[in-house]
Amino acid sequence: MSSISSNLYLNPVNTQTWANGRHLVRCLKVIRETADVITYCFSMQEPVLFFFKPGQFVTLELEIDGHQAMRSYTISSAPSIPYSFSITVKRVPGGRVSNWLHDNLKEGGVLAVHGPVGQFNCIDFPADKVLLLSGGVGITPVMSMARWFFNTNGEVDMVFAHSARTPADIIYRAELDYMSTRIDNFKLHLICERNEIGQVWGGYRGFLSREMLQLIAPDFLEREVFCCGPTPYMRAVRRILGEAGYDMSRYHEESFGATPDEDIAAAEKQAEVAQSETPQASHWVTFSESGKSVQAAQGATLYEAAASSGLTIPKACGMGICGTCKVRVLSGTAAMEHNGGITEEEIAEGYVLSCCSRVTEAVTVEY
Repeated sequence: MSSISSNLYLNPVNTQTWANGRHLVRCLKVIRETADVITYCFSMQEPVLFFFKPGQFVTLELEIDGHQAMRSYTISSAPSIPYSFSITVKRVPGGRVSNWLHDNLKEGGVLAVHGPVGQFNCIDFPADKVLLLSGGVGITPVMSMARWFFNTNGEVDMVFAHSARTPADIIYRAELDYMSTRIDNFKLHLICERNEIGQVWGGYRGFLSREMLQLIAPDFLEREVFCCGPTPYMRAVRRILGEAGYDMSRYHEESFGATPDEDIAAAEKQAEVAQSETPQASHWVTFSESGKSVQAAQGATLYEAAASSGLTIPKACGMGICGTCKVRVLSGTAAMEHNGGITEEEIAEGYVLSCCSRVTEAVTVEY
């Protein structure tokens, strides 16, 4: 049968693809992973292919008690399941956003997300052998990577080592066990700090050490390392690898954390201090839509200038990664040092990320 005639039996499907921006999504499923961890699965009203790089993240835009809240979460699913995406959220004691999600987000709920963005991913750093290291809920980006390699039958030699508090706190445990039994190129190692009464555990105990890493992956010096977890965990991993002589140019870690609610107040305080002092140089920053102007010290960020004039620009990562704080400069320039949260096309149109764009002259901002 010719290719022309065979095409008669193929129905064309017009499906949109995901691009970095603001999107309204609907919660499809709420999955309980552990006692304090829940996975939320999202999709859009119309079929959309959610293409992203495993390891990237989205920023949720929420309204909590009448106030806007922005928080970044890694996409825990893989783009190999393209018609939905998931995030996995741990309830943090006192955490404003995580507690709201756990208590309020149900199936059918609609919210806005920004993204996907992020430089921490396995696509931009291809390797034949990888070591995936995670601690606690930091498992989410490396799980996205593992799912991607697994679902696409990737010829990648994977060693996956995850650290948890107790056996009951291991996220995705059943799926990890399944993956380790289905393919030969996925070696799973679970480490528990301790086990509670009634919990049976025969795996590694304590904290990841160089000796333990040597048992888990004797050839770790030859592997590309992707790591995510609490700050002390990642600090310990960097120390272990550095002392072993590992080539740290092949080490990659998740580079954003949840922004605490006090962040805005801290920015305002810094701006107030800058105003109270006599700066060596200062410049007027005008916000055209709100009609406000403020004198900002040389080197202050546009975000800080906005805060000192009583304006709050939405922000999540604070490091030029997520793209949430994007604003357009109408006149003048600001020195920007971003980390991938903005495209060259957007920069050409005058957009900057306010969290990492510093005042060097009088500037007018569309906000």
